[in-house]
Amino acid sequence: MQPDASPFKAIAWMIASLLSFAAMAVSVRELTGEMHAFQMLFIRSTLGVLILLPVLSQPSKRYGGTRWRQIRFTYLAGHGLRNVIHFTGQVLWIFGIGLLPLATVSAIEFTSPLWGGFLALLFLGERMNRGRLAAFALGFAGILVIVRPGLTEVSDGILIMLLCAFFFGATGAVTKWLTRRETALSITFYMVLMQAVFGAVASTFVWQPVFAEHLPWLLLMAVTGLSAHYCLTSALAAADATFIMPLDFLRLPVVAVAGFLLYAEPFELFTLLGALIIFSGNYISLRYETRRGRPPAPPAAPPSAGGPIP
Repeated sequence: MQPDASPFKAIAWMIASLLSFAAMAVSVRELTGEMHAFQMLFIRSTLGVLILLPVLSQPSKRYGGTRWRQIRFTYLAGHGLRNVIHFTGQVLWIFGIGLLPLATVSAIEFTSPLWGGFLALLFLGERMNRGRLAAFALGFAGILVIVRPGLTEVSDGILIMLLCAFFFGATGAVTKWLTRRETALSITFYMVLMQAVFGAVASTFVWQPVFAEHLPWLLLMAVTGLSAHYCLTSALAAADATFIMPLDFLRLPVVAVAGFLLYAEPFELFTLLGALIIFSGNYISLRYETRRGRPPAPPAAPPSAGGPIP
């Protein structure tokens, strides 16, 4: 545990994070069919900007002024790359939620850190080791259990979510590069700002009227999109990642219960088993990195949706 670790505080933050992730998925499901993904992301990101503006206006002793001093233009290209990738992943995530049970979407999202790790090997100069090799092998095995190619038809929704997981993993790799240079608040602000612009442009082709009944779901999606990852980050600050990560796996049963109660989605044994195999690989890799004495990176995944903010 970290010197100032507080497991009870970490558990409380993780419960809030899990509930936020589940609420965000439900809000997207409720809006599916009512408006296009581009429009959802535009409104959500715009609300995110409005939520962050008062936060940025708060004084900061560390920066000798307000928190606006964290917002720099030095790595604007990196932010742009991150948000093009992340925006694409979020669009695919929303499509996936409209086509698959919520539990299946959540299970496939667990592969995002594997893709992020693979891309980090290629572009960030990181090295393969036994822990990462186990994560890749078990991640691939877990996907085979969930998809079961040859035994069941591989649907469009599955393919969309596999592609989504890759984009979320790529987002994680770029985010890891940015976190060496920028603050979390700066990364989050550029995310909502840039994606509001992307959504505004894309929405002009698919805009639908927004009615009063849509507003609570849009607000819930915006708030939980920020709170899910704020709570996850706070949990990681309160305890070691090796303590937090098993709790993060509870996101799957929480989302599965929400899908069952709200949409009568059945519990899929193969989905749970496959997700458990994928998660085991992620955890083995994290434990290996910790025992080698390297500080483990925060989990990359959705974010946003799940890892990066989904």
